Parts: sequence; C-alpha cells; structure tokens
Amino acid sequence: MDKFDPIEFELFKNMFVSVSEEMGAVLGRTSLSPNIKERKDFSCALFDRKGETFSQGSHIPVHLGAMPLSVQASIHAVDFEEGDLVILNDPYRGGTHLPDITCISPLFVDKKLTFFVANRAHHSDVGGMTPGSMPLATEIFQEGIIIPPLKLIRKGRLNTEVLELILANVRTPEERKGDLQAQIAANEKGKQRLAEILNKYGLKKILHYTRLIPLYTEKILRETIKDIPDGTYAFTDYLDDDGITDDPVEISVQITIKDDKALIDFSSSSRQVQGCVNASFAVTYSAVLYVFRCLVEEDIPFNTGLMRPLKIIAPAGSVLNAQHPAATAGGNVETSQRIVDVLLGAFSKAIPEKIPAASSGTMNNVAFGGYDPVRKRSFAYYETIGGGMGAGSDSSGISGVHTHMTNSLNTPLEALENYLPLKIKTYCLRKGSGGQGQHPGGEGIIREYEFHVPAQVTIISERRKFSPYGIQKGKSGKRGKNTLFTKGKKVPLKSKCNFKVQPGDLLRVETPGGGGYGQKK
Repeated sequence: MDKFDPIEFELFKNMFVSVSEEMGAVLGRTSLSPNIKERKDFSCALFDRKGETFSQGSHIPVHLGAMPLSVQASIHAVDFEEGDLVILNDPYRGGTHLPDITCISPLFVDKKLTFFVANRAHHSDVGGMTPGSMPLATEIFQEGIIIPPLKLIRKGRLNTEVLELILANVRTPEERKGDLQAQIAANEKGKQRLAEILNKYGLKKILHYTRLIPLYTEKILRETIKDIPDGTYAFTDYLDDDGITDDPVEISVQITIKDDKALIDFSSSSRQVQGCVNASFAVTYSAVLYVFRCLVEEDIPFNTGLMRPLKIIAPAGSVLNAQHPAATAGGNVETSQRIVDVLLGAFSKAIPEKIPAASSGTMNNVAFGGYDPVRKRSFAYYETIGGGMGAGSDSSGISGVHTHMTNSLNTPLEALENYLPLKIKTYCLRKGSGGQGQHPGGEGIIREYEFHVPAQVTIISERRKFSPYGIQKGKSGKRGKNTLFTKGKKVPLKSKCNFKVQPGDLLRVETPGGGGYGQKK
C-alpha cells in the first residue's frame, strides 16, 4: 500500500463520509413517507467511475453492500451524460427487492465521467399483489413494477414519461412522487458537496484518496483474517418456510480461512424456492461484507475494498443466488438475516470469544393498505419491528432494537397514528424473551395494531419455528409469535401470511429475543 499522511487520510475519509451523511439528511427530511422520513430506511454512498464504493453513510447494511452492483449494472446498460439520473430496482441487476429504488447520478470533471453519487430508499408501495409490495409471491412479476436502469432525468430535464409510468403502477402515487423527489434532491446535494471538495483540493488529490481508502480497508481486513486460525468452519440454520409451503429452508455455509483470505461457500444451501424468500446474489454479497466488516475492531470505512480478500460461492439457482423470475421480496429482509446468523455461527467455532449469540434474526415485516375515508385517500404502509440483540462475551444483548442487516429505527407510534387510520394499543418490551446465560440476550418487542378501517395485511417474519441460538451454553432466545384478534376470536398466524382485517380487529406481533452467551451461574 502506498505511503500516506495519516492525518490527511483521516480528514479525507471523514470528508467523504460527511457527503454521504448529508445526502441522507436531505433524503430523510424531504421525503413524505414515514418509512423513509421516520424509520430512515435509506442509504447513500459515493462511487468511483467503475462503480466501486469509496465512501458511504452509516445507513442500511443490506443496501450498501449491494449498491455497487446496481451502479455497475447501470454503467453497462446506460450511456451516462452530464445532468443524468438513472433509476432502477431490479434485484437481478444489483437490487435487493423491488421496493428498494436506487437513484444514481454521475459527476463529470472536465467532461470526463469521474464519480457517481447514489442512494437507495425503501418505498412503501411499488404495486404488485398486495399493499406494501411485500406479497407472498411465487414470481417477481407479482411483487410490483420492475424498473431496469432508466434515465429519470436526462441532461438535467425530468423524463416525465418514465415518472408517469412508475406512478401509474403504485397505490400511493403522490407519496411515491414525493419520495422520488427527495432521492433526486439527495443526489443533487451529494454532487454539489463532492464538486466543492474537488474545487478546493483538485482532482489528482481526490483520486489519490479514493484509491487509498479501499486499499486501507482491504489491508486491515486481511490483517483481521490472518488472526483467525486457518481451517474450515461450517454452520447450518433454517428459515421457517418460504410462505408457500411449510418446509424449512436450509442456509448452510463453510468458511475456509487460509492466511489473509477467506472462501465463503454456500453450496449446501437449499435450491431456490417457490416463495418470496429467495435472495439475489447482491443480497448474499451484502451480508457477507457486513459480517466481515463486523470482525474488524478498528473503525475502518465500509467500501468495496472489503471484497478483495473474499471469494463467495453461491451456486446459481440456489436460494442465495436466485435466478429470474424467482420472487425476492423476503430474501432481502429475512434471508439476509439468516445468512448473517450462519456466518457468525461458523465463526463462533474459530473465534468464540469474539462472536455474539444470534439476535432476533428477522425484520418482522408488516405491510398493509386500504382506503381512508376521513382523509379520502388510499394508503399503503410498511414497517419492520425490532427484537432482541444476541449477548456477547462481555455484555448482555440490547432490547428492542434492529440488528444486523437492518439499521433502521422503529416508527414512532405518534407518527404512525397521525398518518394512518389505526391505533397502536400496545408497544412494549416482551419480558422474558431474551435467552438466559452468563450474559442474557436482549428482549423482543410487543406491538399491537388496532385497525379503524378495512385493510389487507401481509406479514413476512421469521424465528417463529426456529429459535435464535445461544452461544457457549447460553440459552436460545424466545421465538416470535403473530396473532389476530377478530370477532372475539384469537387466531394464531403463520410466520408469513396475508389476510384482511375489519374495523376493531387487532394484530399482535411479538418479536423474538436474542440468544444468551455462556452458562448462567
């Protein structure tokens, strides 16, 4: 690695991060939907001309690891010109699932394409079978509008035909338009700030540090891998089902460590399934990068330098490298979490003192929609609910938080009730759900929705059959539970289900607790 001034290196590293963070601030503040404005379900990053990340904000891990693949797919599909903005959501072109829409803007320096700024945000509805666009689908066409790389802005002018096509295929067009405008504004802010840095320091110095930062990340990760004993470490865990059949879905990994490199082999995992829990390769790629970043104790930047010491084997047609037209809505949110669980489980056999017990292992996705007669408009809503964090060798698990591949916030109930025709009857920690141990796992959450109007609801959740595992003789966290109270009846719900509710019906979601660490004395 080239020599560099460490102080100047830190300054430029943080300068680039500040651009991504300011993009995120603009996106969050100017968006319309609670999912983006309140939950912060978005991510922003900077890329070089080849589409490799050199800086990103502290946003959503499952977005950030996958975004370079979307930028690279756009580079191959589109002839970028100054003033363009490309939009896409296709999971088979670096996307995660259809609700996650990516906006990519080029930055030209002396008429040469030099950088990209991009953001990805989860839209509460992009069409499809059910409100919220998280259906129990069997093919991607049922999940919503599929957007290949298209120019939403061409040479500085909005492509109204593309925008109208998108808005004609969603249930909440005004909200979608507002969120897309927020994404456009975020990219404009990123381009502005990056241009200011270029004007102040010059292209040569900026290119120098955009090259050095990934090299530094790669160097530190290689040193971290060297500290792991050479060998092969395996682990298997399961998804409850695919939402169509009741059969569990196997996620297996073998990690081979040799010197400063790692081979991550998912060949023993299930083939792609009928339901929506199939993951695109971009999601698997993202989860692997996240786990290896977590192994590094230093505060290194997250960028594509993380990938250089790693080789991933995920056979085409498997649940971790699904092929078109497999449904993928749940692969992004649920399968990504189980990938993390099996990777950490494998590493617990190599470096047990550094690996925590399993966290809740699910994003507890709840989507619903209908018509609000008071506001005289259709509504479509989506959120995830936190759970318990797994305990570690030196600490108990945190309660009621989003973990691993999601980094979003819980929606404030005041914002939700102000926006939707419902009431949150209960919102509290689920006492006793954390696994016991020397260090106990964190507690899950209980959230109850009382509906005031008819609505259609979809739940995609996990860890309702298989508990979050404990580590080093710690006990497992308590499994989650979904229940509908309707017409005086208590109706148990599966981990993945779609149903209709009437005014007065109450949905209770109880999320899993984290696993415990060590034997309780």
